[in-house]
Amino acid sequence: MHITIMGAGAWGTAMALAAAKHPSGHRVTLHVRDAAQADALRSQRQNARYLPGVNLPGAIEISSAPLASLRASSPDCDLWVIATPMAGLRTVLAAMAGVRAPVAWLCKGLESGSGLMPHEVQAQVAPNLLAGALSGPSFALEVARQQPTALVAASAHASVRDALVQAFHGPALRVYANRDIVGVEVGGAVKNVLAIATGLCDGLDLGLNARAALITRGLAEMTRLGLALGAHSDTFMGLSGLGDLVLTATGDLSRNRKVGLLMAQGQSLEQAVTSLGHVAEGVYSARTVLQRARVLGVDMPITEAVVALLDARCSPREAVQALMGRDPKGEFA
Repeated sequence: MHITIMGAGAWGTAMALAAAKHPSGHRVTLHVRDAAQADALRSQRQNARYLPGVNLPGAIEISSAPLASLRASSPDCDLWVIATPMAGLRTVLAAMAGVRAPVAWLCKGLESGSGLMPHEVQAQVAPNLLAGALSGPSFALEVARQQPTALVAASAHASVRDALVQAFHGPALRVYANRDIVGVEVGGAVKNVLAIATGLCDGLDLGLNARAALITRGLAEMTRLGLALGAHSDTFMGLSGLGDLVLTATGDLSRNRKVGLLMAQGQSLEQAVTSLGHVAEGVYSARTVLQRARVLGVDMPITEAVVALLDARCSPREAVQALMGRDPKGEFA
């Protein structure tokens, strides 16, 4: 296959590596928006900012051409993968309108302002695309190192699911197909918010009991929102639901968890985000997740507490106290 990945952050670079090292010998183009970064990638054969110490094989072609030019010069591309943060998705989708090959995105979250899920943005901007999402419990560094990982290819279109499986399924990376793109995207958005809460819990040294309770009740929140949006309940017990939540809430490589840890230690939100040097999507999607839940009448107390913390309306301990002070209710009420 000829696979073009647009966006050379940690995730885009990791997936370019996964495709380039695939047993089928895919042809891979990694598109970089900034010409200077492209030159550095070509000369160093390493993404020093996002994946230091991981070498890029010569088989990965680096391009910084405008997207329109890239499209025109790649009529044989079999799969286009958007690896930008959620904030850049709309712009790239607009540039991809009219592409006949499958298009997939890696970003997780809801669009700031509109509150739309990625597939809803696509429906607005480029409704005729054959499109979907590649998601699941995965840290870019481990994928780049070819450590065992499992992902979900989600789309209403079988051709998109099949293309993602063909592109990335291999000895170190398993890709499972799923038609429930709503559930997969809800899981990818909400788990980042819940990871901030779990980092907060760990940073306050509340113990493993508290962490387990928070993850479990967070999964209930995620599922309630997903079902209200039309998702299937089974999805939330799978890789993009429970799997991604556990990884992001407990893994030391999780940027969203790190935000909670740092705020528990007394840092402001600005200080915590600045110290990361990378995007923590939960910071940007927490408010939009909550807004969408309120419109639907879905109760999401953990998300409420996270938003209050991010908006500086409460301290870390007050956020936890707000959760613990809630009235008793049935577990599945």
